[in-house]
Amino acid sequence: MKNKGLIITTIAFFLTVNTAYFWEGKLGLFAILAFLILVLVYFGLAIAFVRKLYFAVKEKLVDRTGLIMLSLMAIVLCLTFIFPFGIIDFDKLSGDDLLVAQREGVANCMTTFKLKDNHTFREKRVCFGVTEIKGNYKIVHDTIYFENVELGGHEDAFYKFAVIRPSKFNEDNKQFDLVRFKDFKDTTGHVLGIVKNDLGKPAGKIRTANTGFVQ
Repeated sequence: MKNKGLIITTIAFFLTVNTAYFWEGKLGLFAILAFLILVLVYFGLAIAFVRKLYFAVKEKLVDRTGLIMLSLMAIVLCLTFIFPFGIIDFDKLSGDDLLVAQREGVANCMTTFKLKDNHTFREKRVCFGVTEIKGNYKIVHDTIYFENVELGGHEDAFYKFAVIRPSKFNEDNKQFDLVRFKDFKDTTGHVLGIVKNDLGKPAGKIRTANTGFVQ
């Protein structure tokens, strides 16, 4: 029974880690607690594996179930160590990134915003928890409009549109910012630094020196 429980725990742990892409953004502040629990489970499984392996070698008694359990635990522990965020990159499977913008706030809080080639966007905020916001977008002339927004965590609103502008912190117009606005009365906007912009590819838009792209 102990071996069966250990096998079930190992499989459940592996599935939880490798499906984090789908659930981490829904937990908000509780995501940190969930990751701490996963870390504790990982070390618990590692200790159990070493203990089981020690007694198996010492007593030279490894039945078929014990061998399967040790092999399974070794594979899960190694794969999790090598791929702590999961074996499959579900973000890449959801579409190619046409635009990626980021901003680091206080306490190393990070906001990452992506426009996909299938007209969807995804924003991930990591700050004492994980919040994810998804939706669709459309580009009209030099403006990006956000539609069908799915809010995550404790968010109650999202930006209505965004534009790409040359960064204020460089003089050669080679760096661009994504500036998002809550509505047309918003004159300040929220700035994210663009780290990737492939909107100029045939499947996207043509970049210009003033706005970053045109239709």
